[in-house]
Amino acid sequence: MLCQLLTKDCKENSLIHALDEIWKKSYDEGRFHLLDGIIYHRTKHTYVMTVVDRSLINIVLKECHDSPFSGHLSEDRKREKIKTCIWWPTWNKDVAEYCKTCDRCQKANKSTGKRLGNMMKIQEPSRPWEIVHMDWVAGLPTGGDRSYNAFLVIVDSFSKTPVFLTCHKDDTAMDTALLIRNRVISWTGTFTNIISDSYPKVT
Repeated sequence: MLCQLLTKDCKENSLIHALDEIWKKSYDEGRFHLLDGIIYHRTKHTYVMTVVDRSLINIVLKECHDSPFSGHLSEDRKREKIKTCIWWPTWNKDVAEYCKTCDRCQKANKSTGKRLGNMMKIQEPSRPWEIVHMDWVAGLPTGGDRSYNAFLVIVDSFSKTPVFLTCHKDDTAMDTALLIRNRVISWTGTFTNIISDSYPKVT
């Protein structure tokens, strides 16, 4: 029907009225083009896509999602792939429904790990060096008489004062503890809390 309407010599009003509303809207806006027997659809973003017949929609969805070359793309990535090359009125909704019915994807997306805990508010310090933040900067060129290749960065949560300590990326937890005691705690006093990532040197 749409092919007939797009031929230059066809102006059948009855055919236009027979179109579904969503097809009729695109037709009235001049978004369909016929070239060599293939219907193309142009969007507001200048994409030009091949119009898919309703009978081929399931085949297209299966090919774009289940084939070895598609690799069970996520819903968003599948949309990005489809919208650049093919079109039909309900493609967005059909993509979402197809992904929800994919047993393999639903199993892969199901969380099997432990539930994460709730975010906790960090305590406000009442004095300098009561609470500190600690992290490492590694992967640096070696330097110094002991061939240091990393920094341990300690920041006072109260004053935001940073301290940079040269160290080695393969230092043990004991090495790190002695470094902090000898070069920081010796003049700041003992910390109440140390905030750091889940890093082997502090666990």
